[in-house]
Amino acid sequence: MIAGMTAGVRQEPREAACPRTPWRHRLPVLLALLVGVAGVGYRLALLLADAPPTNSDEATMGLAALHIARGQDFPVWFYGQAYMGTLEAYLAAPLVALAGPSVLVLRLPTLALYALFLALSWRLTRRLRGDRWFALLVVGFLALGSDRVIKNQLIAGGGYPELNPAGVALALLTVGLCAGASGRCAGGSGRCASGPGRCAGGSGRCAGGSGRPTSSRAAPPGPGERAVDADPSRLRAGARLLRWAAWGLVSGLMLWVDPLLLPYVLGTGAVLVARRRRELAGRAGLVVVTALLLGAAPMLLDSLRHGRNPLAAVLAAGGGDAAAGWGERLYGGLVLGPPLGMGFCSPSHCAGWQLWWAVAFPLLLLLAALAAWRTLRTRSPGGLPDDAGTGTPAGGAAGELGHVPFGQDGKCPRSGQLTGGDDRWVSAAVRLALLAGAAAVLLAYTVSSAAGQTPVESARYLSCLAVATPALLWPLWQLPFPRQVGDLAVSGSAGHHHLADVELISAEPAGERGPAEGGRRVRVAALAAVAVLAATLGTAGVATAGSIARVPAVHAEADRHRALVDTLGELGVRHVRGGYWTCNRLTFATGEDVVCAVVDDELRPGFDRLPAYRRAVAADPGAAWVAPVGSPLAARLDQRLGPDSGALDVVTVAGWRVYLPRP
Repeated sequence: MIAGMTAGVRQEPREAACPRTPWRHRLPVLLALLVGVAGVGYRLALLLADAPPTNSDEATMGLAALHIARGQDFPVWFYGQAYMGTLEAYLAAPLVALAGPSVLVLRLPTLALYALFLALSWRLTRRLRGDRWFALLVVGFLALGSDRVIKNQLIAGGGYPELNPAGVALALLTVGLCAGASGRCAGGSGRCASGPGRCAGGSGRCAGGSGRPTSSRAAPPGPGERAVDADPSRLRAGARLLRWAAWGLVSGLMLWVDPLLLPYVLGTGAVLVARRRRELAGRAGLVVVTALLLGAAPMLLDSLRHGRNPLAAVLAAGGGDAAAGWGERLYGGLVLGPPLGMGFCSPSHCAGWQLWWAVAFPLLLLLAALAAWRTLRTRSPGGLPDDAGTGTPAGGAAGELGHVPFGQDGKCPRSGQLTGGDDRWVSAAVRLALLAGAAAVLLAYTVSSAAGQTPVESARYLSCLAVATPALLWPLWQLPFPRQVGDLAVSGSAGHHHLADVELISAEPAGERGPAEGGRRVRVAALAAVAVLAATLGTAGVATAGSIARVPAVHAEADRHRALVDTLGELGVRHVRGGYWTCNRLTFATGEDVVCAVVDDELRPGFDRLPAYRRAVAADPGAAWVAPVGSPLAARLDQRLGPDSGALDVVTVAGWRVYLPRP
């Protein structure tokens, strides 16, 4: 009876079971996890120490979050302008409702966005065929944080903290949609091809032992055996549509939040059209368009309702109507821009030796683009058609039993991992899209007047260059010596067992220049790559140390501002006038208990992002004045001090002067 019950059950040989990953292969993963935790911990420690310094623009986003939490207002744009969506305010509003207004509460969502950026960058690097050690390098670089980089990542001032995770997410979704692996064994049946005890597909079954041919039709299950769907692509169709929807939604949201990411949207979109145009002609295209319109709905509805043009507002904000010489623009954009934007400079300035990245950046951009283009030229997508948009390579595996895909380390490939003949093309195409996006961002910044007028502060427009980090550093890691370092750490030998996937940057055959000369050139190039990698991490590390050194001063300034808030509360002041960089910061810090109207240094009305504040202050004859000690506004107000009626009394507290009108 027992024999009859087990006759239909397939027996799997124990020796064919998938081997566990050795600890040496897990080492870079564990190190990357530790480095990522250190990067997030470093930023959390900065937040707890009131760094980076806040300002009135961030407080304006905080006021939007406060109004959303109270149900008073649901702004589409950053107050006082018709561009830069308020996504950060909506993310922070639940926390503000629970814990009240504070800079720390406002920045917790941006910290979470940074952690997501690190995790997605690791995943993207691996999906682009980078090994674990290269992914560790990318995470290590992104874990560092200079003054400019930390400000871009943590300050909730609108339009910057969300750009990097969104850009990497778009690239990652593009890889998954273009690769289209079903995560099953060849042929889509979920069964295994015959082979020498290798793992195939995501089912955990192993080839070998049975010698049973793989077919696109699943055999009926035996007694006591779990049924296998005969058409796994049908089960995957819903998941693919969700990916298409996610790509469209993220793209639409970023168009609303900040169009700085538009080059990456266009680049990854071009890859999808080139690789999945047949699928986009069907339901996938409808899903993408619908999700994109949904993400951009706040911008589109506001534009239709008020007749606004967000693009014109963005161009005006970039200095399109201001004067700046081309020499200043080129210097600010091409010389100062890359080092500042990618975290190689000291706080508020770039030392001469830190500008070496201005030369290395375009060279790496060119080398990486040439390597990716060469791969695209040798592996055209035309020879790798997709099967009616399902993502399964045409022809299946019924006729290619000897080509069951495996992971880069000979292990079972995970669901969606790039395998088969199209993996290099997809990797190269996405890397080229990232590089093109980075080049377009830099070009757009360079031609703007902001690059010439305020190059240090305006370098925030280059924050999304970090999205292209895996593609930018790619050519340095593909040379033999840097990869040998990872191989040595993993296997104990500096072999080249992974070098079959290396894309040679030089197109000149080694035989034409002689083996000895070719070997010397490769060694020189490899040593140069190691030097550039070491200089990259070293320079970013020095810039990070400079940012840490400023923390005590930033914390002291935040303490002085808290003392000002306490003093105004003790004095019973509810309405004040002050400079632009004083007003909204003070209003947010007090939860609108103190309302401030902006004035310039000559006591004339300034730019109030919320006009209601000016009206409230104007209605109070006893409104006070607030100015930092030693500022031009304080000097102007000092002239109005005196014993007469209508003159001002002054209270000095921790670097601030509070001017009270005499009755």
